[in-house]
Amino acid sequence: MSETGLKAVRTPRQARSPLVIGHRGAPSYRPEHTAASYELAIDLGADLVEPDLVVTRDGALVARHENELSRSTDIASRPEFADRRRTQEVDGEEVTGWFTEDLTLAEVRTLRAVERLPAMRPLNTAYDGRYGVLTLAEVVEITRRRSTPERPVRVQAELKYPAWFAAQGLPMTELVAAELRRLDGARPDGPVVVMAFEQSALRALRADLGTGGPRLVQLIEEEGVQDALVTPSGLREVSTYADGIAPHKGRILLHDAAGGLVGVSDLVSQAHRAGLTVEPWTLRPENVFLPSHLRRGSDPSGLGDAQTEARLLFALGVDGVIADAPETAYRARAELSAAAMAPVRPRV
Repeated sequence: MSETGLKAVRTPRQARSPLVIGHRGAPSYRPEHTAASYELAIDLGADLVEPDLVVTRDGALVARHENELSRSTDIASRPEFADRRRTQEVDGEEVTGWFTEDLTLAEVRTLRAVERLPAMRPLNTAYDGRYGVLTLAEVVEITRRRSTPERPVRVQAELKYPAWFAAQGLPMTELVAAELRRLDGARPDGPVVVMAFEQSALRALRADLGTGGPRLVQLIEEEGVQDALVTPSGLREVSTYADGIAPHKGRILLHDAAGGLVGVSDLVSQAHRAGLTVEPWTLRPENVFLPSHLRRGSDPSGLGDAQTEARLLFALGVDGVIADAPETAYRARAELSAAAMAPVRPRV
């Protein structure tokens, strides 16, 4: 991708206030994928909350970062599940632990959530054990309770390993389509936006639910096998089955090996030309995740200037950002909105 300036071409479709998407809720402050995390994200200004979805043995869609449960729940300390621990290959990687596809929803509901990154976010461990595991329907219910006519809140759900789950006899896309119909979500303005890395999953949902179905978003890794998707022809192809892209922020904010910002790409303008919205992921406030010039102090887990990173992405014309600390993006959006509305003082 070529480097460009800070201006981006915006079609009328993108000429609206950009969205703040709470990544797994507000995991900077509460264990991810818990009711407290989603509720706090909404309180901090999120327009959507983003659960990752995996599947239980009886076909329930639950919100966890991955199907292995020992990092995000207390299952390792539960003797009744000791015999469920095993090793298997998941999506090409060997993993040992306890897996959602080995437990029923009733069993998963007995588990308690814990902080998945305790070394990075030790304060969150104070909430370990307070919250259970939620289903997609329960996350939707949280957003419906918190929505108002003036400020609707929705869900932007990521499907984890849909092809792998299908190979285990758990057809994820079919389960998602059925659940969206049950939730009155099989429409563009419904309560759920769906995103996935796997093109085949998004194509299957589009075929099943039709063009009048929910908004679909193509997730894109920072580099590698998905490079072809961010070319002009690749973006046009994405537009045949999806409404937007969610690229790694490094596809837009280009950096060197030391984390220094070296330029910006033209991905935002190219995607807009293809009729796609752009919602980069994931904005995190800790130094280790920020460009070097926005880090504050030498502690990798210390807080840097995430608000400026969000402001830069908004200035480049993105249609939303996916953030662990939603208030940083909310404040950045407010700053740019205030600047745009400020009167221009004539020169004397």
